[in-house]
Amino acid sequence: MNRHAYSVPTRTERVLVMKGMAMKRRLAAAAALGLSAAMALSACSSSSTSGSGSGSTSAGGSPVTLHFFGADYGTAGTSNSTQLYWQGIATAFHKQYPNITVDVQTIDWTDFPTKLHTMLQSKDYPDIIEGDAPQSYAQEGIAYKASDVLSQSTLSNLIPTFAKQGDYNGSEYGIPFTTSTRALYYNTKLFKAAGISGAPTTWAELKTDAGKIAALGNSTIGYGMPLGTEEAQAESYMWMLGDGGGYVNSGGAYTINSAANLNAFAFMNTLVKAGDTEANPGTVNRATLWSDFAAGTVGMVGGSPAVVPIIQAAGKLTTSDWATAPFPGQSAPVSDPLGVDDQIVALNVHNNQSSIADFLNFAYQDTYQAQFDKEYDLLPATTSAANAELSDPIFGPFVKAIPTSSAYPVNANWSDVGTKIKQTIGAAVDGTAPATVLGQIQSFALSDQ
Repeated sequence: MNRHAYSVPTRTERVLVMKGMAMKRRLAAAAALGLSAAMALSACSSSSTSGSGSGSTSAGGSPVTLHFFGADYGTAGTSNSTQLYWQGIATAFHKQYPNITVDVQTIDWTDFPTKLHTMLQSKDYPDIIEGDAPQSYAQEGIAYKASDVLSQSTLSNLIPTFAKQGDYNGSEYGIPFTTSTRALYYNTKLFKAAGISGAPTTWAELKTDAGKIAALGNSTIGYGMPLGTEEAQAESYMWMLGDGGGYVNSGGAYTINSAANLNAFAFMNTLVKAGDTEANPGTVNRATLWSDFAAGTVGMVGGSPAVVPIIQAAGKLTTSDWATAPFPGQSAPVSDPLGVDDQIVALNVHNNQSSIADFLNFAYQDTYQAQFDKEYDLLPATTSAANAELSDPIFGPFVKAIPTSSAYPVNANWSDVGTKIKQTIGAAVDGTAPATVLGQIQSFALSDQ
């Protein structure tokens, strides 16, 4: 979700931080396909630059200008700005397709939703959007299906787990571009000091370990629980999954105040009341806790690969001072951890289907997937690029979790519901009864459809 990062995101994952947009639902059926099955695909699939079945724009065609609007995962005006990434692709593409110019505009994640909303309200439609979910555009009839703008080789190279999360009424409109999964980061140095031999696998073990770490003193936090407005929907979801809960059931109906979810929040409250977390978790964002973990003052925290560069930049923890493990569940590690992806949506309002297809097939080459993920510490959206990272000591475990990961809902109103969750669910650990808070969100979700 996605970048993706913190207070004011730096060069790390923002995976769906502010958006409540590129958030999709848990897809057990898609997970059954798995990354391993997808490995049988041709490794060169993503290197295709041919157009989709609709044809492509030749070098001798009429001049076309495509307008690309995306979120900036880095810092505007610096060397890691996503503007430079996309502009580099646009320049290379123009050399091969001299009659197609791609006008690139990116904007910081914190301003992306507002700017995009303003553009759409004034009917200043881009041809390509990166960083938003497709359902509302598909509902309005202004989005191309993925198969309209991707060649078969590019389409089949998308990681199966994420490939269907841009569905609307059974057709795929959103195209995953970058992905991420979650795990438990733990400070092995603090664990040793507290006499803990290994990562917890259950909630009970996590509570015991968090208590021992908090007892070390020096303002050490046992478990960092970020339920502030930055990404409360992600932290909540990881705990819900630990008891078999979630935001929707297998049929897509909202189940926000289900018994399993309420049980998860009841347990979370035991951690808070015992002093095993930071004070007032409902007001604390992940940016703060990820930085605190990197500083060595947090024993455990849930996170994506984006935590790694924060640890490295802080320079407080050596590679032997921290590790990752599956997130603990009520009785066993979570086997279907949170997985998120940021999507590309192609709009049909300017009738530039062939030119859009040429550009997207070009942009999905492995070299560009690898460049993006290296720059922003995210995971690929294509099978061939993901396969190349399976053996990576840091990112490999996150890649291996992709096939069974659980995503956010694909409900058309999820953007609104996700925002509501971010703004209010933290109250469920800050003094208001979980049944009240989750019940109000459930009512909102049903009334907003």
